[in-house]
Amino acid sequence: MTDPLRISATYRLRVGAGERSHRAQTLALEQSIEMLASSVTDQHVLDKIVARVDDVTTEIDGTHTARLALSIETIGDDAGQLMNMLFGNSSLQPDVELIDVEMPSVVAQIWGGPNHGIAGMRRHTGALARPLTCTALKPIGSTLEALAEMCSVFAASGIDVIKDDHGWANQSAAPFAQRVRACQRAIARANGARGRGQALYAPSLYGHYGEMRLQLDLARREGVRVVLIAPMLCGVATLVALKQEFDDMMFIAHPSLAGLPIAPAALLGKLFRLFGADAVIFANHGGRFSFSRDACRAIARCNTQPWHDLKPALPTPAGGMSVERSAEMVAEYGHDSMLLIGGALLAPREQLAARSAEFVNAVAVAAGDAVLVH
Repeated sequence: MTDPLRISATYRLRVGAGERSHRAQTLALEQSIEMLASSVTDQHVLDKIVARVDDVTTEIDGTHTARLALSIETIGDDAGQLMNMLFGNSSLQPDVELIDVEMPSVVAQIWGGPNHGIAGMRRHTGALARPLTCTALKPIGSTLEALAEMCSVFAASGIDVIKDDHGWANQSAAPFAQRVRACQRAIARANGARGRGQALYAPSLYGHYGEMRLQLDLARREGVRVVLIAPMLCGVATLVALKQEFDDMMFIAHPSLAGLPIAPAALLGKLFRLFGADAVIFANHGGRFSFSRDACRAIARCNTQPWHDLKPALPTPAGGMSVERSAEMVAEYGHDSMLLIGGALLAPREQLAARSAEFVNAVAVAAGDAVLVH
C-alpha cells in the first residue's frame, strides 16, 4: 500500500555486495538531510524527514536496487524541489542511478500532468485514430523565407505537427517573433487547402520564465496552439508554471540535457508527463543515440498507461529516424504516439514534398488509414 506521506524512489547501486546496505543508508541521508542521523537531536526530523530505506535487492547483473521512502514534507509543492530530493546531490555520485519513482495520488495531483494530453493533440490536428506525424524546421540559420516555405510544404503534405528544431531561439536570421508570424501564417494558408486535418506549428521557447510568458502570449495571439519546451534547460518548475497559466496551450517536451543518470522511463516517461508535457520526445533505438528498445518501450508505456488520473501524453520517438522505419514505429508504439522525422525529410531538398507525403502515407498505411496524401 502506498504511504500517503512518502514518495517511493528506486535507485540502482553499483557497489560490492557487502556495501549495499550501508550505501543505501548513506543515499537516504544524502537525499533528505545531508548529515549523519546521529547528529540530529530533533525526533520529528528523525521520524518524519529522514528518508527511509524500505528495501535493498541484489539483481542478476550484480548491481543492487534500493527503494527509499522520501518524506513529502521535504518536497512542498515545487517541481524543482521534487527533482532535487529525488536525485539532487546524488546525481553527482558515479555509483548510483535513479530508476523509478512512485507517489501517492494526492502528491501527483499537486502538478496535475498534461492539460490536454493525447486527446487534445488529436482534437487540434484532426488525427483521431492513428499516430500523429511530426517534423522539425532545420537548419539553424535558415532565413524566414526558407522556413515559411518548409512550413508550407510540410503542411500541404499532411504532416500534423511542424516544430522548431530545439536549437531555435532568437537568432538574427529568424528572430522569434518574426519566425512565429511567418511560420504560423504559412501553415494557416496551407491548412486552408487541406482536405483533412490541420497542421500545427510548435515554436521553441527560450530564455527565462518571464521571456517565455511573453513568447507564449505572442504565439497565442498569432493562432499557435502548441509550443516546444526543454524542461531540463529551463527548469521543470517553469514548465509547471507555464502550463498552469497558459492552460489553453499544449506543450511538447524536448529531452535536451536529459542524459542524467536517471532511467529514461522515470524522467521522460513519468516526470515530464507529471509536470505537464502533452507530448514527450525521446531518442528512439537504432538512431543517433543509445537508448535500448526496452528503454524506449518503457518510456512509451509510462506516458500512456493509467497513472493517478493524469492525462496520457504522446510518446514521440525521434533522433535520426527515417521514412522507411515508419511502419516499424507504428507497430512498436501503436496509434497513441507521434512519429518525428526531421533531417531525413530535408536531406533530398528537391524532393521535400514527395518525401513528406511519403512519410504521411507510410504512417497512414501502417495504421490502416484509408485516406492517403498524393
